[in-house]
Formats: sequence, structure tokens, C-alpha cells
Amino acid sequence: MPPATAAAGVGAGDPLSNRLREPLPVLLERAAAGWLDLVRAWQHGAAGRALIERVEARRLAHATLYPAEPLRALALTPPDAVRVVILGQDPYHGPGQAEGLAFSVPDGQSAPPSLRNMLAELQRDLGIRRDQVSLRGWAEQGVLLLNAVLTVEDGRPASHAGWGWEALTDQVIETLARSGRPIVYLLWGAHAARKRALLDAASAGRQAVLLANHPSPLAARRGPTPFVGCGHFGQANAWLAATDPARPPIDWKR
Repeated sequence: MPPATAAAGVGAGDPLSNRLREPLPVLLERAAAGWLDLVRAWQHGAAGRALIERVEARRLAHATLYPAEPLRALALTPPDAVRVVILGQDPYHGPGQAEGLAFSVPDGQSAPPSLRNMLAELQRDLGIRRDQVSLRGWAEQGVLLLNAVLTVEDGRPASHAGWGWEALTDQVIETLARSGRPIVYLLWGAHAARKRALLDAASAGRQAVLLANHPSPLAARRGPTPFVGCGHFGQANAWLAATDPARPPIDWKR
């Protein structure tokens, strides 16, 4: 089953339609071809084996885990297509919300507070009003919507933090940094900003990093780098236009 089809019903009808139901090793194979070697190397290493054992134990114990497709970001955005990276922490932990893309929820769901602030900043920055709350259209244009942790238990935020996903997602970031291709990293909040060290150590140049507070209502207006008013959507497109002029900018309305 291709990734788009597997997640098509997320959030519609059954409120648990985004529940993780299939064995994790099967789902790992749905990453785009360009990511598969990296995913398989992690899968067979110590961190990957430990993560799979723990997640599968919880799934087989009938725990409610999200999302249905943990690697959807890597399925929709292959490495050679990445132009912008937006980093999140872990999936939404309510039924019908997480769809495997950082900050995104399926159309038909209510936008969570952080996403509401993102869409408000997009409108303030570029005058773009988005009615869709799913960010899949961004992912299909090369915006990698990557959470550091890719699964979570119902009602328990950060419940799978430290289980081993971070070893994979850090390798994804390092791989992109070493590529030297023009990429803009939008690092929002202290958790994402800590990835700056990975970028500084691995980057081969021709890449940009934009920092701001997390779009959560708890932090979005705080100094010294408030998310509200950061202008990152316009800045990212301006940088891509100057650095990679042969390709169109990101259509943030899509």
C-alpha cells in the first residue's frame, strides 16, 4: 500500500483511524527510495533494534499509538527533493491528529494551537490564508516536516522520547547538511535549536538556518526571538530564489 493511500483516511470517520496498526518493520520500508539505505542501517543498529522492540511490544499489548505512518515525512519528501526543513518534537497525541508530518493534522481536524500560530504568521508575513490544516502540499514541494521522535502514545506527549528515534532523525539532518544542496532549516524553539550543532558540524555550505521561538502559544510572543513576526516563510523563499533560482519558490498556500 503506498504511503499516500495508507494515510488517506486519517482523521476521517473513525477517530482512531490514525492509530499505528501495522508492524513497524513493514512501515519502515515505505520511506522514499533515497532514504531507505539510511533507514535500514539505523533499523539494524542498536538504536533501531531497541526502538522497534519497544514500539512493537506496546503495539502488540494493544496500546494506542500514533501515527499510522510514522515515516510519512520520509515517504513524501525524498532527500534530493528537500529544500526546506521544519523540525518538530514528537507527534500529536490525540486521536485523529498526527499524520506523520510535523505540525500537520488531516484536513477536517481543528488546527492545534502551534499550527494556528504558524498559519497566522504565514498570513501576516505573505498575506497567504490557508484553509487546509494538512501540510501535505508543503511536503510534496520539498518541505521536510520532520519530528525528532516519530511515535507517541495516546494522551502521553513525549512518551517515546529517548527510545531511539532520535538516532534516525539526527542522521537524516546530518545527511542533508553534508549534501551541500541549497536547504533552509527553520528551527523553532529550544529543542529544534539544539540541532544547530549538527548542522554546523556537518554542513558543506549553501545552506541557511533561521531561528525563532516555538510557535506554541506559551512561547510564540516571547523574546528574544518571537515566532510571531519572524517572517520565516518569506525569508526562506527569498533565500531559495537567490540561491536556487532555477526552481520555483515554495507555494505556501498549497
